[in-house]
Amino acid sequence: MSRRLVPFTFVVAVIALAGTSLVGQAPAGWTAPKTAWGDPDVQGFFTNNDESGIPLERPDEFEGKRLDDVTRDELSELSEERNQRSEERAPFLGGLPIGSNPVHWFENFGAENSRAWLLVDPPDGKVPPVTAEAGRRPQGRGGSSFGNGPFNGPEDLSLYDRCITRGLPGSMMPAIYGNAYQIIQSPGYVAIRYEMVHETRIVPLDGRAHAGRDIVQWMGDGRGHFEGDTLVIETTNFNPRSTYRNGNAEAMRLVERFRAVGPDKIEWAVTVDDPTTWTQPWTFAMNLTRVAANAQPYEYACHEGNYGLANLLSAARAADR
Repeated sequence: MSRRLVPFTFVVAVIALAGTSLVGQAPAGWTAPKTAWGDPDVQGFFTNNDESGIPLERPDEFEGKRLDDVTRDELSELSEERNQRSEERAPFLGGLPIGSNPVHWFENFGAENSRAWLLVDPPDGKVPPVTAEAGRRPQGRGGSSFGNGPFNGPEDLSLYDRCITRGLPGSMMPAIYGNAYQIIQSPGYVAIRYEMVHETRIVPLDGRAHAGRDIVQWMGDGRGHFEGDTLVIETTNFNPRSTYRNGNAEAMRLVERFRAVGPDKIEWAVTVDDPTTWTQPWTFAMNLTRVAANAQPYEYACHEGNYGLANLLSAARAADR
């Protein structure tokens, strides 16, 4: 997979006062921009490097607290601890320490997290329990090339290992590299380009119905509209192998909301709605930080992954013999 040693350069807009929490609030007096044709303007180049290390669910140390109860000072301490853990893991992720700086493809050292955890609903910060049906559902997604197999064929490896997709919403989640995105708008459409695996979603905004249920896609079938200043994208028609957290491809509905919360920040929220998998819908959110055009998504040349697949399978056949 394509890797870079040089971190992004990006602008961090500080919109919170020390000792307070202002998650998701825009600066006083700031007004969200509009496109030339009158839609809310959310386009540009973005990264989520600053959200690296944030757990999906509320850590036990914050039991009884809401996101807004976590102060800026507490969040700063958390970010420092998470960055330290990232540095400790770094030598085991493909790089060698030179002096005090690990050299590898991490782009998110020094992350300044926007929140203590991602899940905003339910209020307890925990993913709801799975249904009995989901508990009986086979996993069937393929393992990792970092695991012990089996490696009997391509299906034994994940779609990510095979350089096919990280799926949705995984493609927008922070990883050790490849965290650049581009949002492009035109009258009636929005496109989102992902650096990781270099996928692009093209979402119509004209109110058309979803494709028929017999048409499924790795990233699902998205349909968008605006609610005030928020871009809302509802996605269905997932391929069973790329459905988020082993959800039911026929029942899952993901609702994304992109809302500018400052000149350099967009809050991206996702509601996961699949009544056959979880006992209630749940929502998580994170920030995307605007970056300069020279930090746009790089080419994703997944040659290592392509060779890795053949090498894993040939090595497994040699072991069989």
